Amino acid sequence: MNTERVALVAVTLALLVGGAATLFAPTVLSGPGTAPGHAAATTTTVADGGLGWLFGATLWGVTLLFGATALVWFILTTIVGAGYEAPPNEYGLDDVQVRIMTVDAADVVQETVDSLPDGLDDVHVIAESPVDVSGATVHVVPEDFTCRAVRKGRAQEWARRALDCQREFVLYLDEDSVVESFAGLPDADIVQLREKPRRTGSNLSYLADVYRMGVQFEQRAFARLSIPLFAWGGGVAVRTEVEEMTTWDRETLVEDTAFVWAAFQEFDVTFALADAVCRNEAPPSLYEILQQRRRWAAGNVQASTMLPLRYEILTRVRNYAWALSPIVTLLAIPLSLLSVTIVYGGLFFAASMGLALCTLAWFLLGVVYYGADHRHWALALPLAPVITVIHSMGTVAGILNPPETFRVTTKVGGE
Repeated sequence: MNTERVALVAVTLALLVGGAATLFAPTVLSGPGTAPGHAAATTTTVADGGLGWLFGATLWGVTLLFGATALVWFILTTIVGAGYEAPPNEYGLDDVQVRIMTVDAADVVQETVDSLPDGLDDVHVIAESPVDVSGATVHVVPEDFTCRAVRKGRAQEWARRALDCQREFVLYLDEDSVVESFAGLPDADIVQLREKPRRTGSNLSYLADVYRMGVQFEQRAFARLSIPLFAWGGGVAVRTEVEEMTTWDRETLVEDTAFVWAAFQEFDVTFALADAVCRNEAPPSLYEILQQRRRWAAGNVQASTMLPLRYEILTRVRNYAWALSPIVTLLAIPLSLLSVTIVYGGLFFAASMGLALCTLAWFLLGVVYYGADHRHWALALPLAPVITVIHSMGTVAGILNPPETFRVTTKVGGE
């Protein structure tokens, strides 16, 4: 069992046992002592066998952990990343080779190919089985190709070895990464494109991605860190020389993040967050978003062992905090409102409310990121506690039951 799994199980048991003891234990009123018989009781206690203390201590621990994570986010966003602007483009479209990764979703890939600007004329589709796509050269990864990488990473490693690239950069796109804007690349070894998930089947899944876009404001700080905290492989450009040195040949569920972490530790590379935007698909159902977040969480925990100790601790604690974050709004605040003061009353209520306001702010930041055309989604603000649960439930699943293989999120195609 990994550390996060043990801790998550322990916290859950402490909350269940301590919460039950607090809510269902008999209340004992102490009498007036030597005061007149009609005097009011002077003290009130709860016969919880000491488990109420466990409940309160656990809630405080969760709140402080989530608070520390929120504080790190605030420092990254407002101090480390303050004033960050995407560098100007120094490389044009003719300096970029495009590789679109898919299993066999021809219709979805076709939308992505059709969205590319005309200047991108070196476009390749890397598939696991033959697909019919116009406007790009299709390559099928041979079944007998072997390397340490699996699934998408294996396909990327095959493409790195098999395709001749005379361009300065390789731009990797997922099958559903419809390009909204792309005019070139800045002078950095790894360039992260921005994502803006579009709504598909589930409104709640879409709202969870809007929330995630608010949290991802911290990406503006990554160019100023010694190692970026994560990468999104649905739209990332890599200098060809850096790809050849780093390779994709490592076993991981998060090949994009693992690649960036390896590159930054092994070589002197630079990172930039571009202005270019990809309109990828939000997961079409709650099951799909759970599986997507599950893979991300499990993959990040697994890959974090390759990081320096301070970054490994930060990554693992952030994963754990996001898994527990819904507790603050779904459990702590209702208990405080019901005057269950075993959690130490007003101070705890103030801390819980502060963190609840953080979740509301992240959702509103996501709405702002999407722009004026999407401002009506701010009306969903009262759903923020539910959205937080949806965003985090996959992280819980990834910690408790990590997947053994890479699973592609189902795509539906179309707007």
